Amino acid sequence: MAETAHRFSLRLLPILQPEKCLKPGIFNPIIRESRVPILGHIEPTLPLKTIFTTRRSYRRASPSIARAGWLLGLGEKKKKMMSLADIVKAGDPVLHEPAKKVEPGEIGSERIQKIVDDMVMAMRNAPGVGLAAPQIGVPLRIIVLEDTKEYIGYAPKEETKAQDRRPFDLLVIINPKLKKRSNRTALFFEGCLSVDGFRAVVERCLDVEVSGLDRYGNPIKIDASGWQARILQHECDHLEGTLYVDRMVPKTFRTVENLDLPLADGCPKLGAR
Repeated sequence: MAETAHRFSLRLLPILQPEKCLKPGIFNPIIRESRVPILGHIEPTLPLKTIFTTRRSYRRASPSIARAGWLLGLGEKKKKMMSLADIVKAGDPVLHEPAKKVEPGEIGSERIQKIVDDMVMAMRNAPGVGLAAPQIGVPLRIIVLEDTKEYIGYAPKEETKAQDRRPFDLLVIINPKLKKRSNRTALFFEGCLSVDGFRAVVERCLDVEVSGLDRYGNPIKIDASGWQARILQHECDHLEGTLYVDRMVPKTFRTVENLDLPLADGCPKLGAR
């Protein structure tokens, strides 16, 4: 019996090699094709999301999912993943109340810089394309956003073309002020890290201007259009205590699994208006 167990353990060695383990922030090729990019975050189509967490405590996974996590080597990275900030979920008062302005003299402080770093890490780990400070339980007017070629590559080209979705580098905006630059609008599905597992159609302005301060206190201004404008509006809404479900077309609300089902009668057509 001991000899049989020894032979079995030797067969498992290739699986348990550290270099085979999944690294935080890196998409594993085993699950790469099952991830669908949507505003808010990329939702696994398989129930692997119970393995991942942006919280300091782990969710309890089913035995089969726990085994899947072990085989992917996720357990090796548990300590690093546990240091990530919590993503606050809908219902927490911090998501439904206006956030407070960051005083200019505080921007360079260790506290504010730590908050910004925590936000960026949580957004990328989710992974998502935007995050507001209230979403990690901090009632301050700070947003971060980033859309990469890799994220965009998960969506059909005809979809990203209709959304006018283009990659842009990381943006950190403190005390953002948003202004609409046109009356043009578009309707598309949105998601949110704080309303996990659901989507709904939201009408947003296609052209906006956002001004504020960067993480070092320097003035910045962004003229955005298309999908970037949508992300900015979504994140600025969080600072007013507004979630996308407060603006959605009610009959379009659905689970991620039902995202491709046709819209109900009477729902507006997706796209620019």
